[in-house]
Amino acid sequence: MIDVNVSLSRWPFRRLPDDEPEVLVKRLRRLGVTEAWAGSFEALLHVDLSAVNVRLAETCRSSGDGFLRPFGAINPHLPGWREDLRRCADVHRMPGVRLHPNYHGYTLDDPVLAELFDECARRGLVVQIALRMEDERTVHPLLKDLPETDPAPLTKLTSRSPRPRVVLLNALRDLRGEPLKKMLATSDLYVDIGMLEGVAGIEQLVADVGPDRLLFGSHAPFFIADSAHLKMKESELTAAQAEALRTGNARRIVP
Repeated sequence: MIDVNVSLSRWPFRRLPDDEPEVLVKRLRRLGVTEAWAGSFEALLHVDLSAVNVRLAETCRSSGDGFLRPFGAINPHLPGWREDLRRCADVHRMPGVRLHPNYHGYTLDDPVLAELFDECARRGLVVQIALRMEDERTVHPLLKDLPETDPAPLTKLTSRSPRPRVVLLNALRDLRGEPLKKMLATSDLYVDIGMLEGVAGIEQLVADVGPDRLLFGSHAPFFIADSAHLKMKESELTAAQAEALRTGNARRIVP
């Protein structure tokens, strides 16, 4: 099983269970995960993202023996973002990058996003976009005005050519039904199940949009990793559908 949505380091506002990388890797392995795509919680509020990405790459190398695949943080509103992107690709050999638009203060219709997408496509980098990190009811009081990220502009961004493969993280709390179906019809756009709620939620989601653009993601350690595995267990999926969610779709994105 490939988990496309985990994070390392410390959540800025409280300690989380499993926020030590060795402990997180141990839990994920116990649950049957064989590979995890990892960003860093430090990316949310740190200004020096180059240093954040160095620490992320080092932790992924030292913890798990190739189990953790680093996805570096890029903020296209920082003057050095192009160099950060180059280092993610050429120095750290990362398969992709992770964006946090609401924490970094931009929207997905910002003109710089088109340039970032072009560069990622040229380098073969996957673009992960975290639409949110937590329920707005639990946000720290000083961040109550943190804006939500509207995914609608992605339709235009991902209709251009060349285009990178794009993964929406933590999107399914807000993006459901027909809007989700239309968005997933766009080439090379995928979504993880990290914030999917409801009984037999994955089963219903597959019935609505099909299995081909859905990815297994736990959002661990912010959520206990077992939660995503229980979502898989409680939903009645065919063997082919379950395989697509567990590994097949992720392997199309990152061979």
